[in-house]
Amino acid sequence: MESLLVFTSPPSTCSYLPGRRAALTYEIVAWMTAAEYQERLKAGWRRFGFSLFRPTCPSCTACQSLRVPVAAFKPDRSQRRCLAANAGDVRLEIGAPEVTDDKLDLYDRFHAFQSDHVGWNDHGPKSAADYAESFVDNPFVTQEWCYYLSEKLVGVGYVDRFPEGLSLIYFFHDPDERTRSLGTFNVLSALRVAGEQNLPHVYLGYYVKGCRSLEYKGRFRPHEVLGGDGAWRSAVDV
Repeated sequence: MESLLVFTSPPSTCSYLPGRRAALTYEIVAWMTAAEYQERLKAGWRRFGFSLFRPTCPSCTACQSLRVPVAAFKPDRSQRRCLAANAGDVRLEIGAPEVTDDKLDLYDRFHAFQSDHVGWNDHGPKSAADYAESFVDNPFVTQEWCYYLSEKLVGVGYVDRFPEGLSLIYFFHDPDERTRSLGTFNVLSALRVAGEQNLPHVYLGYYVKGCRSLEYKGRFRPHEVLGGDGAWRSAVDV
């Protein structure tokens, strides 16, 4: 790994929990291997493109890194319904990341819906260059998971694969198909693929109790969270 810059942002309004202050430590890298990133991920880091980050909030530890042990996972009733509703209709294609007009349009429509209905900040249309910086240009090989309903693109996810598991970077979907719970289906698909490839864990990123957009991760059980001492432990109360 070649590190170019490390810095911590000044505290600002938290985008997950209203009324709290948040800060992130960033590390910009020129390159790194998947195995090197795996060790950072296990220590609580995440990434977009060449930018690694982790919360370093002055008075809050609500962001919890969460992963699911693949062999132990059992879908609940709602997740089984999601599988039944989508498995025969929605097709998954895994390939290399690339920018297309369909993906840009889907990304913008998803964020516009989230802004109107969930309270996300409205960022406006995403340019091809910004999209490539976030999802296509990576320090090691990253997978692009595209979901199709017939020939219509209805979901796109980005996934890192490394020796000990899969890490789900980001997922967006067609808001007109929201009754299909495609976000849940994406996680279930990752757990299935990890099982087929004998990978022990699927990393879901940060869980934040009280944040509507992130609480769904706690429904994939059993799961483990990263403690302040750097140890991963089974959790039943998130």
